[in-house]
Amino acid sequence: MSVPYETAAYEPAESPESPEEHLARLLGRALNSFELPDEAIRQLDCALAHDSSLHSAHHSAGLHRETYRHTWLLADGSAVTLWELVHNTAPGSDPQAEVYVDEEELRAATARLPLPPDTPDFELPVLMTLAAVPEPRHVYVPDDSADHARRLLRRAENPDRPDTETAHTLETAFAHQITQAFGRPGRAGRGGLSFSLYEHAFLLSDGRELSLWEVEHTATPDGRHMCEVYPSESAARQAMERRAAQRS
Repeated sequence: MSVPYETAAYEPAESPESPEEHLARLLGRALNSFELPDEAIRQLDCALAHDSSLHSAHHSAGLHRETYRHTWLLADGSAVTLWELVHNTAPGSDPQAEVYVDEEELRAATARLPLPPDTPDFELPVLMTLAAVPEPRHVYVPDDSADHARRLLRRAENPDRPDTETAHTLETAFAHQITQAFGRPGRAGRGGLSFSLYEHAFLLSDGRELSLWEVEHTATPDGRHMCEVYPSESAARQAMERRAAQRS
């Protein structure tokens, strides 16, 4: 019978855990945590989000075996996975936990148990699965990113700037990157006008990315610099076209 093993040690925490707290709880219950390479643990210091899911389970004649996949999303957009093996050594005995850095080590450890080889018997739905999140396109820098988003939206002068829902979502930003977008639409830049387009990419606490597109230009009656912010690159470039056409 393949069902999750029910024990308090493997139930979700009562309140959301930080990536550091989740790692500490995993290492604290693993009997072999001292065998993990220091490099594998150090790189998790910059984790921004984490996810856990039951990978497989097998129960037979009082013996239990479960494997769990724990994944952390790092600030550079990469992901690191640790594999946890939970089992008991005799019918009715307390469960023991071991943790491994790759599936090969996990399979070797599983083969030593008096149960069938480890296979992914089933997958459980989870609230947030990092594997379902597109691979980030940016190298993010952990910073006061939520405040950066607030300041960006505050200086935007266009009436169709991103709404309050977007501002609320960006309150969970952990890191961000600013890049200048090259290329310009047809008439933008003519007549001595200055146009610059920037992408402000934010990494949210749940692993999602959200970008705002900033247009800086001098297509104003007095030639002063103006900042506009849009939710997509296409909307920003269309705005540049409109401003350039108005001054033609």
